[in-house]
Amino acid sequence: MSLPGATVQALPTGALPGPAATERAHLFTAGSVAHYRRVLADGIDRVADRVAATDRPFTGVTPQDLAPRIAGIDLDRPLGDAGAALDELHDVYLRDAVYFHHPRYLAHLNCPVVIPALLGEAVLSAVNSSMDTWDQSAGGTLIERRLIDWTVDRIGLGPAADGVFSSGGTQSNLQAMLLAREEALARAGIGQSRPETLSGLRILTSAAGHFSVQKAAKLLGLGPEAVITVGTDADRRMRTDELAREIDRCRRAGLRVMAVVATAGTTDFGSIDPLPAIADSCAAAGVWLHVDAAYGCGLLVSPTRRHLLDGIERADSVTVDYHKSFFQPVSSSALVVRDRRVLRHATWHADYLNPARAVEQRIPNQVDKSLQTTRRFDALKLWLTLRIMGPDAVGALFDEVVDRADAAWQLLAEDPRFEVVTRSPLSTVVFRYLPAGPGRQLVDEANLYAREALATSGAALVAGTTVDGAHHLKFTLLNPETTEDDIAQVLDLLAEHAGWYLRTRTAGELSCPVG
Repeated sequence: MSLPGATVQALPTGALPGPAATERAHLFTAGSVAHYRRVLADGIDRVADRVAATDRPFTGVTPQDLAPRIAGIDLDRPLGDAGAALDELHDVYLRDAVYFHHPRYLAHLNCPVVIPALLGEAVLSAVNSSMDTWDQSAGGTLIERRLIDWTVDRIGLGPAADGVFSSGGTQSNLQAMLLAREEALARAGIGQSRPETLSGLRILTSAAGHFSVQKAAKLLGLGPEAVITVGTDADRRMRTDELAREIDRCRRAGLRVMAVVATAGTTDFGSIDPLPAIADSCAAAGVWLHVDAAYGCGLLVSPTRRHLLDGIERADSVTVDYHKSFFQPVSSSALVVRDRRVLRHATWHADYLNPARAVEQRIPNQVDKSLQTTRRFDALKLWLTLRIMGPDAVGALFDEVVDRADAAWQLLAEDPRFEVVTRSPLSTVVFRYLPAGPGRQLVDEANLYAREALATSGAALVAGTTVDGAHHLKFTLLNPETTEDDIAQVLDLLAEHAGWYLRTRTAGELSCPVG
């Protein structure tokens, strides 16, 4: 639109007026698409070359080595050239990054990512939709909602279910506990949270559950006594007899159980709590059931193991992390609920953003459901994954890593150098080096040393944890490229490092470790 009397003079294609031309050339606009193509192609080539040349998951760099290089960079003096910046980035990041795609990365719940999701990441970053309101995201809003519908259908939560994407399992668990708290207070006829009412609320969760439950309680103003851990059986699953007793004990003590948190895939053991029996206890007591399936959600698309999640359809809320077992880049997670009405507890209307009249006009604003305001269109990665690969292909990949973990457990069970803990239904294996003779203190030290020495060498990465007070090692398998031979060789390296430590400690002298 032109103003009366104004003269509009056309500029040459791509030309930028005034002294800000150089700065504005870096903006992604219709005039800079050629520059965008060149710079991103160069960046993609650098990453592809680095991944292709990576022969180990880690270089073994220490914080003491890397920190001075990064601290010495003057951020007030730009390089002015993308190629030079990528050269520098190689030296301070790409060279020493931890590469989850490598088959001997066996440490944490980090997965290699599928190419359709990387395509989604490139698209969503460039368009830069914000998922809070319709007028910032349009089709993105509907795509996210369609994926939520697909997820709740896979879980079986029913036609009244809904949900929203989140930054990860910790945020999803926090929001679930917020909803559970508000629903518990509403059922008690308490319209507003007060210190004296919050002090009587309790959350019951497995002793093997995720620490984010305790963190959520703290953020919600509940005291340290609010989270009660329920013991586990030999398979590290919540004991339902203890759960029933604890619910009854709280009732008799005048305490209100606001939620039971069951876990479908504990971080350490991959254990899945007995969901049907837990759901029975919650239904009988009128207690909110939340299932943390951040890890185990991959079973939703498994061609062979979906039955392991039986009972999850009875939950009031469920956490799913697509960036764990759906091979998605971080972040890609969601909280889903059985009754969409409970999401109102996360709603706050702001006149400039999502006024109350927008609800009357049936405008779909995702901020009405979310703890976040500005939020990336992370759902696009999963959308393109499903549209290009399909859920069965994702499930087949997840099945592969579960099969590999079972093979790893078998290797360890037959290896006299190691002791292995419970057999996981998912893809974690917890074990420790345990030769005959040395006392517990020395064995603990040897296992700790073996893990650190292996990481320093960069040949492989494994995780560590504590089981019944003793230090253990842990494989978390999420890469279908990992072979049984990879696992066997990592076990040999761990045994060498641990054995060297015990020999030198016994001799009273430490020298150079094995390479």
